[in-house]
Amino acid sequence: MTTTLPSPALPSQVGPPTFTLNPLGPERLDAEIIALPVIPGDDVLTIGPGAADLGDRHDLLGHLEFEGATGSAGEVTTYAVTGSGTLRQILLIGVGAQRRDDFRRAGAALARAVRDRSEVVTTIPAADPGVGLEPFVAGATLGSFLFHWRSEGAPWKPVETITLADLGDDQAAALDRAQAIARASRRARFYASVPSNLKNPVWLAEQAEELAAEKGLQITVWDESELEKDGFGGIVAVGQGSVTPPRLIRLDYSPRKTGRLNSSRKTPTVVLVGKGITFDTGGLNIKPSDGMLNMKRDMTGGAVVLAVMAALAEVGCPVKVVGLIAAAENSISGSAMRPGDVVTHYGGRTSEVTNTDAEGRLVLADAMAYAVDKLKPAALVDIATLTGAMRVALGQTMAGYFADDDALATQLAEASEISGETLWRMPLVADYEDKLSSKVADADNAPGGPGAITAALFLHHFTGGVPWAHVDVACGDAYADVHELTPGPTGFGARVLLTWLAGEDPLARVGS
Repeated sequence: MTTTLPSPALPSQVGPPTFTLNPLGPERLDAEIIALPVIPGDDVLTIGPGAADLGDRHDLLGHLEFEGATGSAGEVTTYAVTGSGTLRQILLIGVGAQRRDDFRRAGAALARAVRDRSEVVTTIPAADPGVGLEPFVAGATLGSFLFHWRSEGAPWKPVETITLADLGDDQAAALDRAQAIARASRRARFYASVPSNLKNPVWLAEQAEELAAEKGLQITVWDESELEKDGFGGIVAVGQGSVTPPRLIRLDYSPRKTGRLNSSRKTPTVVLVGKGITFDTGGLNIKPSDGMLNMKRDMTGGAVVLAVMAALAEVGCPVKVVGLIAAAENSISGSAMRPGDVVTHYGGRTSEVTNTDAEGRLVLADAMAYAVDKLKPAALVDIATLTGAMRVALGQTMAGYFADDDALATQLAEASEISGETLWRMPLVADYEDKLSSKVADADNAPGGPGAITAALFLHHFTGGVPWAHVDVACGDAYADVHELTPGPTGFGARVLLTWLAGEDPLARVGS
């Protein structure tokens, strides 16, 4: 029997900025704040589009020299404007070498500089639209992210409108795509930020149902009795100790039947599997208090899958995609999973539970086995905040990934370079397979170090020979304003997966 707990009311959250295109130069727009790009060169700075007319009336280069500006990416120099006109401030923002990362950092810096304002006009992406537009929008969107639960309301609000001057309607499609990717990343951050006194597997399934209705996705949700009946032993075992029961969420996307987006029975399928542990106490192998503090974001993988599925149509994904979110709360009670228990996964493979805090791989295994059995995918990618070992290896700014198919690994690496979410390929070392051995089951769920590799090897047994990648997003939190990130759960993975799936051929050479 499901026990229904009262749900607290989440206060209204701030939204992202709205972006508009305007082919006019900034000097012809009635703006209070204008932001211009500063480009460093050999011992000289130049100011990008919009500077010619504004520079006739304002000594902007002289001001940069006086302030000691360097033009480095994200550097902000403020020039105050006096007089009777509308213009009150010119922000001079460095774009460094004008790489994607530089535009992303410039966008985030601008967003922070214009909080609580209604509008800013900028030519920063106009300095190089082909390179700069998408990362600038991502930086400005994510640099504006805030989650709060304060009685007095949000401590600040993002700028309402960012007008992209010197850019016309020929950039409309690129802007739409940029906003779709940026807002997906923001959505993943939001889901990961919601506290677990509201967020549980049932709540997560409700969010998926709302998104499915809004975005035209098919949805199936397994409740606890259906999970048990259909043999999802890992998800059932992990969730059995909580008063809020587990769920398996399936979302289906098919390309529209127009243009290159022509779905048919021959259209290949990609399956994304996300770890959806809505809170992780560690179970009976309980975490220390410091290790438990941020465990509301242990469902980041599920949040990313949900956010990606919602944006696939907007970015024009040409393949079918099925998203599976294995959702459970790893809690402590008299009915909780115990060390020494044996779990039977979907499909029959068994795992001995030697550590209840290695629960993520148990729920992922069920969903992966189901995907192989029922969906026959051309590629399988799972994403999870899986191991502390990965965070020790790579820190807080990048994620590690494993792949058993070089073409799939290359696709993800290229998407990483474009999206700004840095992935580092890790070795899937078969020499450590012996560590998985158990005296009573097919595998031990906690075989020890090297922890990230042995976790990947555990999951590899559930791929059924399908080309597979495992993305370990242990870099789940930002503790300060760092480039495009504001403090809180990062939602890492939405941008890189969407960039991959929005490509002309996401499965090129995969499986060959």
